[in-house]
Amino acid sequence: EVQLVESGGGSVQAGGSLRLSCTASGFTESRACMGWFRQAPGKEREGVAAIANDGAPKYAASVQGRFTISLDSAKNTLYLQMNSLKPEDTAMYYCAAESFGPGIAPLLCTSDYRFVHRGQGTQVTVSS
Repeated sequence: EVQLVESGGGSVQAGGSLRLSCTASGFTESRACMGWFRQAPGKEREGVAAIANDGAPKYAASVQGRFTISLDSAKNTLYLQMNSLKPEDTAMYYCAAESFGPGIAPLLCTSDYRFVHRGQGTQVTVSS
């Protein structure tokens, strides 16, 4: 069973930073695409960032240069470092993942990929 557990959300003022963590289990990370998406009340779901174990990270234009996604395979943990936060970054952030066949993940792993598995979410609130 795939399990994704997020942590690290909170409230911060504009310009501040937060780091989200996602502990993963139940799938083969070496063949997985993992990422983060967010959803604010009344808004569409938005892909934020994604990374495959053997691919380059991908970002939404809205967070490029401010957010950094990384994967620590030894700890089975995905991170999202968020700097220069803006009020429009306020949303529930979800960790997500999906496994593929050998060599497939880097081809499909984009920030807007619609993952099969996701966590419960962690709230990020940025005040102006």
